[in-house]
Amino acid sequence: MIAVIDMGISNIGSVMRALERIGAPLAEKATAANLDDAAAVLLPGVGAFGDGMASLTQQGLIEPLRRIAAAGTPIFGICLGMQLLAETSEEHGHHAGLGLISGRVVRLEATRPGERIPNIGWSDVTPTRPSIFFPAGTGGTFYHVHSFRLAAVDPSVVTATIEFSGTRIPVAVEQDNLFGVQFHAEKSQDDGLDLLAAFLAHLRRLGRIN
Repeated sequence: MIAVIDMGISNIGSVMRALERIGAPLAEKATAANLDDAAAVLLPGVGAFGDGMASLTQQGLIEPLRRIAAAGTPIFGICLGMQLLAETSEEHGHHAGLGLISGRVVRLEATRPGERIPNIGWSDVTPTRPSIFFPAGTGGTFYHVHSFRLAAVDPSVVTATIEFSGTRIPVAVEQDNLFGVQFHAEKSQDDGLDLLAAFLAHLRRLGRIN
């Protein structure tokens, strides 16, 4: 079973439909009671960092997520979900995150004429190394909606970037059993479905799903 966390600010319906399209096994809404039995956990989200952490707290999911992460359960954060894996965020004040990946979430900065924040639209994603998401080392074009970005402490966890305002911005991370993408894979057509399928293939190699 793949557990999908619904923070109430998530596009969980789009994620569920994308999983169905690639033939994923049963996906269920995550609860504090079923996380320990999950083959993997998906953490999708849109909106503000503080609201996302408040929702996880209200559902009693903070400590269970940290526990299963330490036990090796794969956790895959999408958009806000990736940012919540970090230690802190400066969005609308200072907020503590799950602290699973060393780094903080900082505001995007637009320095070129015509660039806008939030960054909304399709961006070419460039892998920085072979990874579960990009096993062939080739990227794709993915749909982004974000005003903040992850600043990772360890650059080796970053597996793909986009160019924004003359800077390479991390948009995909992998660290052991932790995975994240800044873009909306579930809304990124064939490239997004291929990425989700690559994650499922990884789970099958691990023997976590059939």
